[in-house]
Amino acid sequence: MLSVLTDNWELFQDGFWLTIRLFLVAGVLSLALGTILAAFRVSPVPALRGTGTGYVNTLRNTPLTLVFAFLFFGAAKMDLALPTPFWTAVGALTVYTSAFVCEVVRSGINTIPAGQAEAARSVGMTFLQVLTIVVLPQAFRAIVPPLTSVFIALLKNTTIAAGFSVVEAGSIPAAMAERGENQILTLVWITIGFLILIIPLVFLQRWAERRTAVA
Repeated sequence: MLSVLTDNWELFQDGFWLTIRLFLVAGVLSLALGTILAAFRVSPVPALRGTGTGYVNTLRNTPLTLVFAFLFFGAAKMDLALPTPFWTAVGALTVYTSAFVCEVVRSGINTIPAGQAEAARSVGMTFLQVLTIVVLPQAFRAIVPPLTSVFIALLKNTTIAAGFSVVEAGSIPAAMAERGENQILTLVWITIGFLILIIPLVFLQRWAERRTAVA
């Protein structure tokens, strides 16, 4: 069993390294875009609320595979293609995951008593100041568990990139099949690899919950 891993260590190493890169880059971009979309959804400007709502409803109800297919094939025909398959995969993961991040952040914003925002506005703060200084810092304290779940889902969703010529962990079984390796053992090692990546996120979630808990 161990020989399946050791004899193909370079393949596993390269695949999981690209998976980690996809996860980190798409995770940061998704958090940024999702927070902006959440601001749109609670904005007093109807056009921004409509834009945020339309984006979230569209992406949350679209399979991630279709998002990948559009960016890899459809965008190229519209001269909107990204420079490399890696960045195209990052784009697909970002636009998809940001819709879920948006809803998590918006739910956190809704937990903040309305009186705090009203008090901030009464002293002359703008909507953007109220959001960034008063509301969002408190909202992020409340959304640590669901936000971590979104990022765990993002990590697992990176495997879809394997179907679009991105050589990450999801592409390992096909490469191992060409080498004549045992597919069941290959999948076992891939599962172990993802557990190694996901378990630290679970512990990080618990640590962050303790750090941000309100006494």
